[in-house]
Amino acid sequence: MSLTTDDMILIEQRVANERKSAGAAYLLWFFLGFVSAHRFYLGKPISAILQILSYFILVGFVWWFLDFFLIPSIIEDDLDDKRSRMAGYLRRRGHYAY
Repeated sequence: MSLTTDDMILIEQRVANERKSAGAAYLLWFFLGFVSAHRFYLGKPISAILQILSYFILVGFVWWFLDFFLIPSIIEDDLDDKRSRMAGYLRRRGHYAY
């Protein structure tokens, strides 16, 4: 069962409403990066805790720096996951927006 155009529009509207702000993530990264606030904001609590713990062996600072480049891909991965979950939900429910 494939999704209709209306279903795809519904999915994109929901994804757009739930999109995390890259600007907010970068501000959190810059000002509160030492507590991994940006990773908590982006929905990555386990890696945030691991990052905090890794600061004690100085690896966390390298990881913190690399996050500057990883933030856009984390946001895109989150959006792709939301699209996939929504499409699966619509397929299972047989719900079509008309």
